[in-house]
Amino acid sequence: MRCPFCENNDTRVIDSRPTEDGRAIRRRRECDCGKRFTTYEKVEEIPMIVVKKDGSRQAFDRNKIMNGILKACEKRPVPMAVIEKIVAEIERGLNNMMEKEMSSAIIGELVMEQLKEIDEVAYVRFASVYRQFTDVNTFISEIENLLKTSGKPERAPSPAARPEK
Repeated sequence: MRCPFCENNDTRVIDSRPTEDGRAIRRRRECDCGKRFTTYEKVEEIPMIVVKKDGSRQAFDRNKIMNGILKACEKRPVPMAVIEKIVAEIERGLNNMMEKEMSSAIIGELVMEQLKEIDEVAYVRFASVYRQFTDVNTFISEIENLLKTSGKPERAPSPAARPEK
């Protein structure tokens, strides 16, 4: 690291510690000229671009995933820690793909996979918005698919829903 005072390239690290948020390393350095200075080292993040259904592109924003899951889980017994874990897993998985551009469809499917595991009502809520359900039959079809894949038996209709003889 070049000394900002004398431009010498021969500096040494005398102290290293993580920053408060843990996303960088703060290093105190000393030059042969006797001056000390501070540098910060952090991982270079490659910004991910999300390609929307209409072909438009925008920067990846984890808060959008968080807000979508929060809406789907509203009034459901899903702890905030679980939601944060889901968002972190999805973001980590996307980063591990090492793609600079990612389809919003892939992100939506990843969210639905996670929601299906933790809360089926939240899953159907998210799917209804994500897949743009247009009528009740689409809801019924999705719920039937969910019941088939979850291995849970279908419930018999309530007595009020049964036709009179």
